[in-house]
Amino acid sequence: MIAALDRTPLSRSFFDRPVQEVAPELLGRLLVRTTEAGPVELRLTEVEAYAGPTDPGSHAYRGRTARNDVMFGPPGHVYVYFTYGMWHCVNLVCGRDGDPGAVLLRAGEVVRGAELARPRRPAARHDRELAKGPARLATALAIDRALDGADACGPPSAPLRILTGRPVPADQVRTGPRTGVAGEGGIRPWRYWQAEDRTVSPYRAHAPRRRPRT
Repeated sequence: MIAALDRTPLSRSFFDRPVQEVAPELLGRLLVRTTEAGPVELRLTEVEAYAGPTDPGSHAYRGRTARNDVMFGPPGHVYVYFTYGMWHCVNLVCGRDGDPGAVLLRAGEVVRGAELARPRRPAARHDRELAKGPARLATALAIDRALDGADACGPPSAPLRILTGRPVPADQVRTGPRTGVAGEGGIRPWRYWQAEDRTVSPYRAHAPRRRPRT
Protein backbone atom coordinates (compact mmCIF):
# COMPACT_ATOMS: atom_id res chain seq x y z
CA MET A 1 0.00 0.00 0.00
CA ILE A 2 1.35 3.42 -0.99
CA ALA A 3 1.46 5.92 1.86
CA ALA A 4 -0.63 9.06 1.50
CA LEU A 5 1.02 12.42 0.89
CA ASP A 6 1.62 14.30 4.14
CA ARG A 7 0.15 17.80 3.87
CA THR A 8 2.11 19.25 6.81
CA PRO A 9 3.95 22.43 5.66
CA LEU A 10 7.74 22.26 5.71
CA SER A 11 9.15 24.59 8.35
CA ARG A 12 11.56 27.43 7.65
CA SER A 13 14.18 25.57 9.67
CA PHE A 14 14.11 22.84 7.01
CA PHE A 15 15.56 25.36 4.55
CA ASP A 16 17.92 26.99 7.05
CA ARG A 17 20.70 24.50 6.22
CA PRO A 18 23.41 24.12 3.55
CA VAL A 19 21.86 23.80 0.11
CA GLN A 20 23.55 20.43 -0.55
CA GLU A 21 21.72 18.99 2.48
CA VAL A 22 18.34 20.42 1.57
CA ALA A 23 18.31 19.53 -2.15
CA PRO A 24 18.07 15.69 -1.98
CA GLU A 25 15.56 15.94 0.86
CA LEU A 26 13.21 17.96 -1.36
CA LEU A 27 12.54 14.93 -3.54
CA GLY A 28 9.03 13.66 -2.94
CA ARG A 29 7.87 16.90 -1.35
CA LEU A 30 4.63 18.49 -2.47
CA LEU A 31 4.69 21.87 -4.23
CA VAL A 32 1.29 23.59 -4.22
CA ARG A 33 0.62 26.45 -6.63
CA THR A 34 -2.71 28.25 -6.13
CA THR A 35 -4.22 30.70 -8.63
CA GLU A 36 -7.73 32.03 -9.13
CA ALA A 37 -8.37 29.01 -11.36
CA GLY A 38 -7.54 26.62 -8.52
CA PRO A 39 -4.58 24.62 -7.18
CA VAL A 40 -2.02 22.52 -9.02
CA GLU A 41 0.00 20.15 -6.86
CA LEU A 42 3.34 18.69 -7.88
CA ARG A 43 5.42 15.92 -6.31
CA LEU A 44 9.07 16.88 -6.83
CA THR A 45 11.22 14.26 -8.60
CA GLU A 46 14.30 16.22 -9.74
CA VAL A 47 16.22 19.19 -8.30
CA GLU A 48 19.63 20.90 -8.49
CA ALA A 49 21.60 22.63 -5.75
CA TYR A 50 23.30 25.99 -6.30
CA ALA A 51 25.51 27.58 -3.64
CA GLY A 52 27.03 31.05 -3.42
CA PRO A 53 30.46 32.61 -4.02
CA THR A 54 32.23 29.22 -4.10
CA ASP A 55 29.97 27.83 -6.85
CA PRO A 56 30.81 28.97 -10.43
CA GLY A 57 27.45 27.65 -11.63
CA SER A 58 25.45 29.82 -9.25
CA HIS A 59 23.79 33.14 -10.02
CA ALA A 60 25.30 34.36 -6.72
CA TYR A 61 28.89 33.52 -7.72
CA ARG A 62 29.82 37.13 -8.47
CA GLY A 63 27.87 38.70 -5.63
CA ARG A 64 24.52 40.27 -4.93
CA THR A 65 22.52 41.93 -7.71
CA ALA A 66 18.94 43.07 -8.25
CA ARG A 67 18.29 39.82 -10.12
CA ASN A 68 19.58 37.38 -7.48
CA ASP A 69 18.75 39.38 -4.34
CA VAL A 70 16.24 36.79 -3.06
CA MET A 71 18.97 34.11 -3.03
CA PHE A 72 20.62 35.90 -0.11
CA GLY A 73 17.74 35.08 2.23
CA PRO A 74 15.80 34.60 4.29
CA PRO A 75 15.44 30.85 3.63
CA GLY A 76 12.19 29.28 2.50
CA HIS A 77 11.44 31.99 -0.06
CA VAL A 78 10.98 31.65 -3.81
CA TYR A 79 13.61 32.77 -6.32
CA VAL A 80 12.29 33.03 -9.88
CA TYR A 81 14.44 34.04 -12.82
CA PHE A 82 13.80 34.62 -16.52
CA THR A 83 16.09 32.89 -19.00
CA TYR A 84 16.73 32.85 -22.75
CA GLY A 85 14.21 35.66 -23.13
CA MET A 86 11.25 33.28 -22.88
CA TRP A 87 11.27 30.92 -19.88
CA HIS A 88 10.94 31.15 -16.12
CA CYS A 89 12.61 28.82 -13.61
CA VAL A 90 11.73 28.49 -9.93
CA ASN A 91 14.03 27.87 -6.97
CA LEU A 92 13.67 27.58 -3.19
CA VAL A 93 16.17 29.60 -1.13
CA CYS A 94 18.30 27.72 1.41
CA GLY A 95 20.97 28.52 4.00
CA ARG A 96 21.38 31.21 6.61
CA ASP A 97 20.08 34.68 5.91
CA GLY A 98 22.84 36.46 3.97
CA ASP A 99 24.50 33.21 2.81
CA PRO A 100 23.17 32.68 -0.74
CA GLY A 101 21.93 29.31 -1.91
CA ALA A 102 18.94 27.92 -3.78
CA VAL A 103 17.54 24.67 -5.10
CA LEU A 104 16.32 24.71 -8.70
CA LEU A 105 13.11 22.69 -9.10
CA ARG A 106 13.76 20.74 -12.28
CA ALA A 107 10.87 18.28 -12.60
CA GLY A 108 7.92 16.69 -10.91
CA GLU A 109 4.70 14.69 -11.18
CA VAL A 110 1.44 16.62 -11.25
CA VAL A 111 -0.74 14.83 -8.70
CA ARG A 112 -3.62 17.30 -8.61
CA GLY A 113 -4.90 19.94 -11.01
CA ALA A 114 -3.66 18.36 -14.24
CA GLU A 115 -6.74 19.78 -15.95
CA LEU A 116 -5.35 23.26 -15.22
CA ALA A 117 -1.77 22.43 -16.17
CA ARG A 118 -2.57 20.83 -19.55
CA PRO A 119 -3.75 24.03 -21.33
CA ARG A 120 -0.56 25.75 -20.14
CA ARG A 121 1.55 22.97 -21.63
CA PRO A 122 -0.19 22.06 -24.93
CA ALA A 123 3.00 20.45 -26.30
CA ALA A 124 3.00 17.78 -23.56
CA ARG A 125 2.06 14.40 -25.04
CA HIS A 126 1.41 12.82 -21.63
CA ASP A 127 0.76 14.14 -18.15
CA ARG A 128 4.20 12.90 -17.11
CA GLU A 129 5.65 15.53 -19.46
CA LEU A 130 3.73 18.47 -17.97
CA ALA A 131 6.59 19.41 -15.63
CA LYS A 132 9.51 17.47 -17.11
CA GLY A 133 12.17 20.18 -17.02
CA PRO A 134 12.51 23.44 -15.07
CA ALA A 135 10.89 25.77 -17.62
CA ARG A 136 8.06 23.29 -18.20
CA LEU A 137 7.52 23.01 -14.45
CA ALA A 138 7.21 26.78 -14.07
CA THR A 139 4.89 26.99 -17.09
CA ALA A 140 2.62 24.17 -15.90
CA LEU A 141 2.28 25.88 -12.52
CA ALA A 142 1.85 29.41 -13.94
CA ILE A 143 4.97 30.67 -12.16
CA ASP A 144 6.64 33.88 -13.30
CA ARG A 145 8.65 36.76 -11.83
CA ALA A 146 5.58 37.99 -9.96
CA LEU A 147 6.32 35.20 -7.46
CA ASP A 148 9.97 36.18 -6.96
CA GLY A 149 10.42 36.63 -3.21
CA ALA A 150 7.18 34.85 -2.24
CA ASP A 151 7.26 32.92 1.03
CA ALA A 152 6.92 29.17 0.40
CA CYS A 153 6.55 28.66 4.16
CA GLY A 154 3.59 31.04 4.31
CA PRO A 155 -0.07 30.52 5.28
CA PRO A 156 -2.53 28.27 3.40
CA SER A 157 -3.61 31.28 1.34
CA ALA A 158 -0.07 31.78 -0.05
CA PRO A 159 0.26 31.41 -3.86
CA LEU A 160 3.09 28.87 -3.58
CA ARG A 161 3.72 26.48 -0.69
CA ILE A 162 5.87 23.44 0.01
CA LEU A 163 4.41 20.54 2.02
CA THR A 164 5.96 17.40 3.51
CA GLY A 165 4.58 15.05 0.84
CA ARG A 166 6.27 11.65 0.79
CA PRO A 167 10.09 11.92 0.99
CA VAL A 168 12.01 9.68 -1.39
CA PRO A 169 14.04 7.01 0.48
CA ALA A 170 17.79 7.60 0.35
CA ASP A 171 18.41 4.39 -1.60
CA GLN A 172 16.18 5.72 -4.42
CA VAL A 173 17.98 9.06 -4.74
CA ARG A 174 20.48 9.40 -7.60
CA THR A 175 23.00 12.18 -8.08
CA GLY A 176 25.10 13.49 -10.97
CA PRO A 177 26.38 16.62 -12.75
CA ARG A 178 24.04 19.56 -13.12
CA THR A 179 22.37 20.00 -16.49
CA GLY A 180 23.77 22.56 -18.92
CA VAL A 181 26.33 24.02 -16.49
CA ALA A 182 29.75 24.89 -17.96
CA GLY A 183 33.28 24.62 -16.59
CA GLU A 184 34.09 23.67 -13.01
CA GLY A 185 30.48 24.13 -11.95
CA GLY A 186 29.40 21.54 -14.49
CA ILE A 187 31.23 18.63 -12.84
CA ARG A 188 29.75 19.04 -9.38
CA PRO A 189 27.30 16.17 -8.65
CA TRP A 190 24.60 18.48 -7.33
CA ARG A 191 21.70 17.26 -9.44
CA TYR A 192 19.41 14.87 -7.56
CA TRP A 193 16.55 12.78 -8.88
CA GLN A 194 14.29 9.89 -8.02
CA ALA A 195 15.52 6.69 -9.62
CA GLU A 196 13.45 5.32 -12.52
CA ASP A 197 10.83 8.07 -12.30
CA ARG A 198 9.43 8.88 -15.75
CA THR A 199 8.91 12.56 -14.99
CA VAL A 200 12.67 13.20 -14.56
CA SER A 201 14.18 15.27 -17.38
CA PRO A 202 17.04 13.96 -19.56
CA TYR A 203 20.56 15.06 -18.68
CA ARG A 204 22.25 17.42 -21.14
CA ALA A 205 25.83 18.61 -20.84
CA HIS A 206 26.60 22.27 -21.43
CA ALA A 207 26.69 23.26 -25.11
CA PRO A 208 27.99 26.75 -26.03
CA ARG A 209 25.36 28.84 -27.77
CA ARG A 210 26.23 29.52 -31.38
CA ARG A 211 25.98 33.01 -32.73
CA PRO A 212 23.86 33.30 -35.88
CA ARG A 213 25.81 33.87 -39.08
CA THR A 214 25.70 37.34 -40.49
